[in-house]
Amino acid sequence: MSLAICLNKCFDKLLVVQPSLDIRRSICLSSATCGKRNFRKFSLGNKRGTRDFKLRRAAGQFPDMPVHTDVKPVGYFYGKKFVVVPEMIPELVVPDLKDFKLKPYVSYRTPAIAEDPFTPQALFDAVYMPKIIDDYKKGKILEDGSSEVGDLLEKLTPEEAIKKARMTGSDIRSERVPKHWECLDIKLE
Repeated sequence: MSLAICLNKCFDKLLVVQPSLDIRRSICLSSATCGKRNFRKFSLGNKRGTRDFKLRRAAGQFPDMPVHTDVKPVGYFYGKKFVVVPEMIPELVVPDLKDFKLKPYVSYRTPAIAEDPFTPQALFDAVYMPKIIDDYKKGKILEDGSSEVGDLLEKLTPEEAIKKARMTGSDIRSERVPKHWECLDIKLE
């Protein structure tokens, strides 16, 4: 038995055609365009619609269609009362650029700046070299090359330094994430 062929015309007439007893393929001729539409998913802003529609919407006949869709609220409704949340009010932060030496526009004719790659030697020169030169001038370097008065980071063993570097909040990006028990024995000053 095949299914009944449904023809939907003008939304109010439903015509059902009974099939014959032989087996056939059935076809539904009603189009999806003849069905109901979910108007809640289409946003109707302030400029859409006729004047009559806008007056009826303002009177409250269409409560599911919002009037204002462009501005985010600065609070929330608690029942029928609107509660303003100060943190939700947007602030425009404009910096004072009176004595600012740089211009806000960079011309395309500006020559390209090429920098060398940041190598371990450059990192050593930037971080440790000033302290080594300062200790050498003050005579605080021992015969084996270590400093007489070192700070806490210089006194760490390699294992302690690795643990401290991989703790939460460090700047090192590594593949291996330390387990929580690996960082328990380190005392942070």
